[in-house]
Amino acid sequence: MQFNRCNRCGAFFVNSSDVCPNCQPKDNFEMNKLKNFLENSDLNCSMESISYNTGISIKNLDRYFSKDNFVDYKPNTNL
Repeated sequence: MQFNRCNRCGAFFVNSSDVCPNCQPKDNFEMNKLKNFLENSDLNCSMESISYNTGISIKNLDRYFSKDNFVDYKPNTNL
C-alpha cells in the first residue's frame, strides 16, 4: 500500500491520483472552469491573468497545464 500526499490540501491518502478523494470534486470543478475560460477568451494571456479571472491559484494552474487535458491550450497561452 502506497501513501500519496494531496497536492491541494496536503492530506495523506491511498490512491493513484494526485489529489485526495475530498479534493477531487474541487479539482474537477476548477478544470472545467479553466477549460470554459480558455475556450471563451483571448488565449494570449498570462498565468496571472488566468488566475485573476478564474480564481484558480497559480499552483493549481501549473498542475492542470501539466496534464494531458490542457496540452492543446498551452501553446496558445502566454505561459
